[in-house]
Amino acid sequence: MEHKVVDHLFRHHYGKMVAILTRFFGLSYIETIEDAVQDTFIKATSQWRTKIPDNPEGWLNRVAKNRTIDILRSIQAEKNRNLSITTGASSLQIDELFLDHEVADSQLRMIFVACHPSLHPSEQIAFALKTISGFSIKEIAAALLTKEETIVKRLTRAKKSIKENNIQFKYPAPEAIPERMVRVMEVIYLTFNEGFHSTNKEKLIKEDLCGEAIRLCQLLLKKEQFRSGSLYALFALLCFHMSRLESKVSSDNQIVNLEHQDRTKWYFPLIKMGNSAMLKAMDYDDTSVYHYEAAIASEHLNAKKFEDTNWKKISFWYEQLYTFEPNMFTLLNHATVCLQLSDFEKTHQLLKSIDVAELGQRAYLYYGCYAEYYINKGEKELAISFLDKAF
Repeated sequence: MEHKVVDHLFRHHYGKMVAILTRFFGLSYIETIEDAVQDTFIKATSQWRTKIPDNPEGWLNRVAKNRTIDILRSIQAEKNRNLSITTGASSLQIDELFLDHEVADSQLRMIFVACHPSLHPSEQIAFALKTISGFSIKEIAAALLTKEETIVKRLTRAKKSIKENNIQFKYPAPEAIPERMVRVMEVIYLTFNEGFHSTNKEKLIKEDLCGEAIRLCQLLLKKEQFRSGSLYALFALLCFHMSRLESKVSSDNQIVNLEHQDRTKWYFPLIKMGNSAMLKAMDYDDTSVYHYEAAIASEHLNAKKFEDTNWKKISFWYEQLYTFEPNMFTLLNHATVCLQLSDFEKTHQLLKSIDVAELGQRAYLYYGCYAEYYINKGEKELAISFLDKAF
């Protein structure tokens, strides 16, 4: 039981604790702070075996703060300097930083630090997933479809860049916000996807990650200077997907595809929230992939039964999405839609234009789509060969 509580708190509070302590001690101590927070959760796993404290979050905050102070005191002692911040005004100041509105502010600052232009885009995403959402190295590697040692190198380079460029723990200048927000939204999107399409075989959906992505989106939307059509569209998209979570996994832990999902389990307050966000997105001039993806998700949700799905409209949106931003996954998704329309010529045309190498770990979906294409064409031997490749 205590492991479940600690895991839950880790997912929800790791990023908050790192952000608060970084705001107080400074970005130059980010590695020390991460180590201290990690140590805190290890200590919780050990000490909570017999009894979980009445205020687990308060316990974690206190222990993480004290552990950081201990480590920094040791560092300063080696430099023959004293670090006396355990009592008095400084201690009071750090406690005040753990108030809800300060936590939110610190996390927003950390998001923009992670997406600083001095960091390479691949480093930005890895650093954000680690520091803000508490992803493990393995989870980041899976989310970004790359090797774990590559992620370790990216994180090391990111921290080095932060020190060398003296990046400050603050918001970007107003004129830099739109460009920085592009990467911020991508990080949120990836966080949600790792929850929605989890790489963990034991837990096919991680609701905590999905909820964390939506929470970060909401934090940004509360600040007028960060609002845009793209951010509202992203929030709508996440709401639409989140509304289907309960119907997505069967009682025996198997993924249930859209056709066989129990639509009575879809959570309509989230759908309503998503629709409202899409209306607000229309008030802005900017357009993004999130607009198109949200439009596609909305079409699925509008169908009371799978048979009622407006595949022609979805096909139109995929065409628009590919024109806006060419992507192999868009072509693959469009091919599956054309199968539903029994447009086999278009399906084959789309499949032939896909570079399967760009699909990475999800190449099996390409072979599965090809197999379904040949099943529909009545060519069973070819279908079986592509199923073998998919498996």
